[in-house]
Amino acid sequence: MKDTDAARNALRGTTLPEKLASIGIERGRMMDIRNLEAIGRDYGIGIYLFFEKELATTRTLAEVQAEYRDVPEYERPYVRVDRFLRFTKENDPSFNQTLEEFPLMIEIVVVGDMPDPATGRTTPFVTGLMPFLEDFDVDVDPVEQMQGRPL
Repeated sequence: MKDTDAARNALRGTTLPEKLASIGIERGRMMDIRNLEAIGRDYGIGIYLFFEKELATTRTLAEVQAEYRDVPEYERPYVRVDRFLRFTKENDPSFNQTLEEFPLMIEIVVVGDMPDPATGRTTPFVTGLMPFLEDFDVDVDPVEQMQGRPL
């Protein structure tokens, strides 16, 4: 068993949604992208960011992955959080400072698990919706701003 499996199993709760809720991941909740990346890494959870609300809310992750499997990673309407942050930081060295000033809040859409064909085990995942540019107001606290946005 990997350390991330042990960490996830040690969380309070009996089901995956209960365990993730104990660390703040619940459907409809807003989370800082940096926290999502850390949770994904520490607990072995695939965290996926969606850029299109309809895909995030009406399709399963497996369906979207199958549909876009032949599309280059950075041309897809979704990306893993760790890959997104790595790419953004490589292309904009000031991005960390920007995140300090304007945290990027992600809306949690789905908490679930799916079969991993490589291991035959189920793998936990979370999908989140990236905010849209029109949702940003630099004069308003980003956490407060995103709390009232409906899914």
